[in-house]
Amino acid sequence: MSIVIAIDGPAAAGKGTLAKRLAEKYDLAKLDTGLLYRAVGFKVISHGGDPEDPKEAEATARALDPDELTNEALRTDAAAQAASKVSAIPGVRAALLDFQRNFAAHPPPLDDGTPAQGAVLDGRDIGTTVCPQAHVKIFINARTEVRAKRRFKELQYRGHKAIYARVLEDMMERDARDSGRSASPLAAADDACILDTSALDADQAFAKAVEFMSTKNLF
Repeated sequence: MSIVIAIDGPAAAGKGTLAKRLAEKYDLAKLDTGLLYRAVGFKVISHGGDPEDPKEAEATARALDPDELTNEALRTDAAAQAASKVSAIPGVRAALLDFQRNFAAHPPPLDDGTPAQGAVLDGRDIGTTVCPQAHVKIFINARTEVRAKRRFKELQYRGHKAIYARVLEDMMERDARDSGRSASPLAAADDACILDTSALDADQAFAKAVEFMSTKNLF
């Protein structure tokens, strides 16, 4: 049986870090689904297009090459904002849904070539839309100000110019857009474990997630 773990939450809540650590602990293949939308949004704006144009965004999503997910530019705030816009388009979500579900059902081998025991996917609608039958669902969140500070420090670390007030404003706008969209809005699944990381570091969040995992008796 291929185990599926769904991790959802808003930007800079700690989804990616937690997903990576769970993947390493349980020998799972990992997919950062946000990169799919970042890749689509970034490709649209890099060509001078409008990420809110349904026709252009959907066409870009259907032509997406998995190799494009390694582009370091996808980590910029511009890519994040574009991702939030294209992700609100139903046609884009439909184009990328099969890719995500196939990854969960048939996870690729680990980096060392050994078979994965399953997959962990992090995003915003994994537990509610992409993999509603996931064995484990975790919704990770933190106060907006805390997440904005994390993103601000991340951007600085990566060498990008950033202003905290602008990062906070962009994050609030993105949260509203992600939660208010009609197509698979950001929301916790009814059976998800809610994990608030506002006062937790990465190790503490990981420990709580592992504790919750142990109640499922999957490994």
